[in-house]
Amino acid sequence: MSIIRRNRIGQTDVTVTEISFGGASIGNLYREASDAAAEDVLETAWRAGIRYFDTAPHYGRGLSEQRLGRFLKGRDGFTLSTKVGRVLSPARAPIAEADHYINPLQNDVRYDYSGDGIEESFEQSLDRLGVSHVDILYVHDLGAVTHGANHAAHLEAFLGSGHDRLMRLKRAGRIGAFGLGVNECGICLQVMDHAPLDVILLAGRLTLLDRSAEAELVPRCRKAGTSLVLGGIFNSGILATGPVAGATYDYAPAPQDVLDRVAALQAAAGAVPLATAALRFAHQHPAAASVLLGTADAGMLRRNLAALSAEGVMPQG
Repeated sequence: MSIIRRNRIGQTDVTVTEISFGGASIGNLYREASDAAAEDVLETAWRAGIRYFDTAPHYGRGLSEQRLGRFLKGRDGFTLSTKVGRVLSPARAPIAEADHYINPLQNDVRYDYSGDGIEESFEQSLDRLGVSHVDILYVHDLGAVTHGANHAAHLEAFLGSGHDRLMRLKRAGRIGAFGLGVNECGICLQVMDHAPLDVILLAGRLTLLDRSAEAELVPRCRKAGTSLVLGGIFNSGILATGPVAGATYDYAPAPQDVLDRVAALQAAAGAVPLATAALRFAHQHPAAASVLLGTADAGMLRRNLAALSAEGVMPQG
């Protein structure tokens, strides 16, 4: 697939390729990937025409940023995004696994959505990436699903000083655009009630299986001129594997009602593999500025890109 189309982010000058690379897997999500494997999959993405790369401090406690920075060094013409909300510091004890990331960098983490916390996280990311500017900066995992009882305090910190700091970074030219990187619609609507956003990276809520964003968030973004980047398009696995034993939905074993819905989608897809149908749904959705493909396996990335290039009819679920 030759990816040449670029889409503009909000009302900014930032553009993204319609297919993008998500950096969670090269941070050793669920399984360890070698430096060589990370380099190989990134090179495969680049050769395919992908020029938008997304990462975060959360991905391997900085490992994904470090690997991506090494790959992009000396290249140009790319769009880069990372995230804030987690501040890293040297680990006080050895870490073999953290938040499903295997053998991460040896960093502890704390959440901080205040202006100072956002800027500290941003500066750390610049160092790991080896850059002085980031095209898009996402506020990562703000919301009640992640933070539970602490959500109100984190939201207050963000609306109190965090959003203003992002505006200042943008005015200073240190970032080109900013928004949220989350997996729940409610927090997006809540923040948009108080403050403008250029873009939202939404994981798992605008997929072949879960179209909950279409009810309120998609119309709201269209009205506000806020772009949507789609992540988690396989709902953490089940749209790639199908309704098999052990299939995961939202990073947990899929309940029976989800297995039944996925079985119906698989039947509707007919000769089109379910994973291909899921890819095409996201790619062809009119609200999508870009669709993230995240893997540390170059062969899998090539297969996904080939699936997007092939002819076929996509079920609408």
